[in-house]
Amino acid sequence: MLRKIVQIDQEKCNGCALCVPSCAEGAIKIVGGKAVLSADNFCDGLGACLGECPQDAISIIEREADSFDEAAVAEHLAKTNANMQALKPLNSGNGQSIAEHSGCPGAKAFSFSAPAESSDATPKQKSQLRQWPVQLQLAPVSAPYFKDADLLIAADCVPFAYADFHKDFLAGKAVLIGCPKLDDNRFYQEKLTELFNVSLIRSVTVLRMEVPCCGGLVMAVRQALAASGKDIPLSEVTITISGEVKE
Repeated sequence: MLRKIVQIDQEKCNGCALCVPSCAEGAIKIVGGKAVLSADNFCDGLGACLGECPQDAISIIEREADSFDEAAVAEHLAKTNANMQALKPLNSGNGQSIAEHSGCPGAKAFSFSAPAESSDATPKQKSQLRQWPVQLQLAPVSAPYFKDADLLIAADCVPFAYADFHKDFLAGKAVLIGCPKLDDNRFYQEKLTELFNVSLIRSVTVLRMEVPCCGGLVMAVRQALAASGKDIPLSEVTITISGEVKE
């Protein structure tokens, strides 16, 4: 039958998987690092996933497709939930333990050994945090610590992955942290636009993890800068899961 259905542009898709949880029918999955439609009859064609794609890779088109099947969706969701409960640990062959995972690349489970502690006595590092709150959701845009500040916008996971976060990145900066995977990226964009408009931000550094979904944070900052019309220098730094700066 001819009906409306989701179409995913594979050239634009970067595999961030922000669209996956937005589809209540489980019609979208990640295969080979790209979002794909699981089956035509799982998609209701209403487009709840459209606003979740930072790459604008999802659209609604009209084409020949199987009818939407609620019974098939219910069976599919039940099977998916059962599979999630049955995840088994695997060994990657390089000393890292991983778990089977077919969803967001940023949610793939890894475990690896922390480096051995040095026998040399090293002085305790001092915190470089100069403000509170730090969550992008909570910090007021009119806070005095944003005035004429160099702003660091960091993904939540970065300080845990990068050991010298305070010394190498936080020192001397105002900071905001957030997660585009768990929060509303549209809210991030709107709040940052307001912040850029009301505060004399001198520079912005975005510190993200290497996982694709973290790209949403960079996108929110770029869109906010464009919407504000401010010419603020922007730099982007990517941290690997193992805690290194990615060149």
